[in-house]
Amino acid sequence: MAQDAAIAVENVSKRFGDGPPVLDNVSLSVAKGELLAVVGASGSGKTTLLRLINRLTDPSSGTVRVGGLDAASVEPVALRRRIGYVFQEVGLFPHMTVAENIAITPKLLGWERARTNARVHELLGLVRLDVDYGSRLPHQLSGGERQRVGVARALAAGPEMVLMDEPFAALDPLTREALGQDYRSLHDRLGLTTLMITHDMVEALELADRIAVLRGGTIVAQGPPATLIDHEHPYVKELMQTPRRLAERVEGLLAEKVR
Repeated sequence: MAQDAAIAVENVSKRFGDGPPVLDNVSLSVAKGELLAVVGASGSGKTTLLRLINRLTDPSSGTVRVGGLDAASVEPVALRRRIGYVFQEVGLFPHMTVAENIAITPKLLGWERARTNARVHELLGLVRLDVDYGSRLPHQLSGGERQRVGVARALAAGPEMVLMDEPFAALDPLTREALGQDYRSLHDRLGLTTLMITHDMVEALELADRIAVLRGGTIVAQGPPATLIDHEHPYVKELMQTPRRLAERVEGLLAEKVR
């Protein structure tokens, strides 16, 4: 594992009850300032990996380190307050305004009202929402706007690390692309460390510094995108060919329309 890793998963396995392992001897690290995308099909263990890092569950064996500390030695709630978490289903509290949703963690940490309000206004600007959005309720927002609020909430207490679980999957293609690029800009601007779960190889190629491919609970490949292009593992080959096939299919359809 890299010595400067913000997040390190070391020989981790996880099983539930007597079933087969959901994760089997997984090792990966996320360097400070890096955006790592973990790609895999449904059921490959991606979400379980995030839950282990955030101590929503504990490994059956192996070690998870966050900020150089063994996560098992850190009180779970204290650990989670150091890490931003963005879900596919944003999970905003429907009875609370946008500002109140963003302010949840700062209030739990005992921030003064003036500091909290200033942070809310700052974050609305960072995620490209006008300040007047703070008084709106979640049902008054579009899906993309709700996800922007979810990102703002994850960043509210100034975490250095962010975990993202299929954060843009439920959005329409244009909104998804725009929000992905906006998050990547925020990641760089704020010097964040991000571990993003996705099933979309195109999204991973566009946003990530490195990609780890999870298959059946095992890491079958990891590295910068360019190193995976000619990877020998058949599943990785299939994933890398998907964007090419899609582009060729679109070109073919457009060519037919022109005739």
